[in-house]
Amino acid sequence: MTFTSFSLADIEMPSHIEALREEVRAFLRSEREAGTYVREPAGWDRYDAAFSRKVAARGWIGMTWPRQYGGHERTTLERYVVTEELLAAGAPVRAHWLADRQFGPLLLAAGSESQKRTYLPRIAAGECFVCVGMSEPDSGSDLASIRTSAVAVEGGWRVSGRKVWTSYAHMAHIMNLFARTTPFDSNNRHAGVTQFIVELNSPGISIRPIINLAGDHDFNEVLFDEVFVPGENVIGDVGNGWKQVSGELTHERAGSERWLNAYGVLVHLLQSAGAQPEPRAAERIGRLVSHLWTLHRMSFSLAGLLNRGITPHVEAALVKDLGNQFDQDIPETARAVLQEEDRACLPADDRFNAMLDRALLYAPSYPIRGGTREILRGIIARGLGLR
Repeated sequence: MTFTSFSLADIEMPSHIEALREEVRAFLRSEREAGTYVREPAGWDRYDAAFSRKVAARGWIGMTWPRQYGGHERTTLERYVVTEELLAAGAPVRAHWLADRQFGPLLLAAGSESQKRTYLPRIAAGECFVCVGMSEPDSGSDLASIRTSAVAVEGGWRVSGRKVWTSYAHMAHIMNLFARTTPFDSNNRHAGVTQFIVELNSPGISIRPIINLAGDHDFNEVLFDEVFVPGENVIGDVGNGWKQVSGELTHERAGSERWLNAYGVLVHLLQSAGAQPEPRAAERIGRLVSHLWTLHRMSFSLAGLLNRGITPHVEAALVKDLGNQFDQDIPETARAVLQEEDRACLPADDRFNAMLDRALLYAPSYPIRGGTREILRGIIARGLGLR
């Protein structure tokens, strides 16, 4: 594995990037004025199919994909700017997010021609939403230990098993399923796993809600009882799932969504603290803003690497690890700057307290999603030759 630099020195900033950023901001301003969305405590992590179709109509889903698959053949840097603006504004983009971020690139890299023509145009139009089936009971962060199995039968595969923590499975159309197709081999733990496209209305699938500690329903348990999956729904080569999913997770870890989960709290903190906060508060807020800018630069650098055809596994792990810490630092700093007696005096219609409450409840989950801190630091250590 080759460690590459985070330097932006060799990434040329296209002249039209800022114009594109302004185009996105104008769209979001228009939508807010029309009352189609407001910044909520959940931020961008809200499922709104109608809003996703509006984003699709602007050409902002599948931006980098080839035109014959419904894409728009724009650059990774252009996509980065669009997505960063949508997330920072708290726009409800969760419905199409996973498909646009990682499932589409997975099909482009490993999918069959039929899969690309069947699914990518629907995703780019905001008409097909995807969830991912990886986590399982008792497997923790050890993805190699999954037990959901797919057995070859005439015309396809029979899938049996159980997935948990499956975000928005109850609202998605298809699942990107990670299943074992040969028995577990302790001498080659990453072998024998395969990815499948599973239509979630298939007979034998049961989806049950998992209500999280905040009282929200985003997670699900998904049960597979001898579910038939056609052979043409295998993604890539049978048994090559581990390699494919490693590339897919880089897209999941590299983006700005890894450090913009609590951004609404920071926005409200800046508004509530006023133009002249006391020196200690100014120092704390300034530290957060400087970290924000650093993460922005790092993520933009990753977009530049992806634009050059480089898959930055190590760098993506580093950005996610730092971003998760940033998402946890924001509510803690907010509590220190605006203490309980100050927050009690905020106007009834001020959203700061609601923003802060949600950020505090969700903060422990950020280092778990998309790879735990321990997994990420193991990747970084290997990339640096330390293990």
